[in-house]
Amino acid sequence: MNSQKRTTYSLILSLLVAGCFLISPAANARDTSSGSSEEVNQLLSQVKAEAIALRNDVDVLAVWARSKQLSWKSHSEKLSNIKDHVNQAGQLLAGLNEARGTASAWQQQAIDRIYPLLKEIADNTEAMISHANDNRGNIHLAPYEEYTKAGYDLAEELASLISDYVDYGDHEAEFHRLQEKLETPSS
Repeated sequence: MNSQKRTTYSLILSLLVAGCFLISPAANARDTSSGSSEEVNQLLSQVKAEAIALRNDVDVLAVWARSKQLSWKSHSEKLSNIKDHVNQAGQLLAGLNEARGTASAWQQQAIDRIYPLLKEIADNTEAMISHANDNRGNIHLAPYEEYTKAGYDLAEELASLISDYVDYGDHEAEFHRLQEKLETPSS
C-alpha cells in the first residue's frame, strides 16, 4: 500500500508542479511572438524523446496484457519504467513552464497542449499501477487491458503532438536560416 501511495504522490506531485507554472501570472506575463527560444526547442526535443520511450513501453505492456502470459512482477517492472517516463516528462514540462517567458507563441501553445495529455497519461498510469497492485494474483482482469490500450493511445497522441511541434521548430529554424542567406544587401 505504501508503494502505491508513493507512486500516486510522485505522479501527482510532478503534474502539480507543472500545473503551478501553467497558472502562474508571471509565466504568462511575457508574450514574445517573434523568434523562438532555443532552450524551449531543446526541452521540447527532450520531452519528445521521453514521450517516444513512454509510448514504446506502454505498447509492450499492452501486448503483454493481451497475451495474458507474463507474471505480475514483469508487469510491475514495466509499469515502473512507464511511471519514470511520466515523471521525467512532468519535470521537463516544469522546465518548459519556467522558460515560458522566452517562448514564442507556437512554443507556448505546445506547452499548453502537452499539459492536459500528460495529466491524462499520469491518471491512466496511476490506474494501471493500482490495478496491478490490487490484483497481483490475477493481473489480467478485464479493466487492465483497457487501461493499457488507453495508455498506448494517449502516449501515441502525446508523442505525435510533440513530434509535430519539434518538426515545426526545426523547419522554422531552417526557414529563417535560408531567409537570411537569400537576403540581398541593400545598395
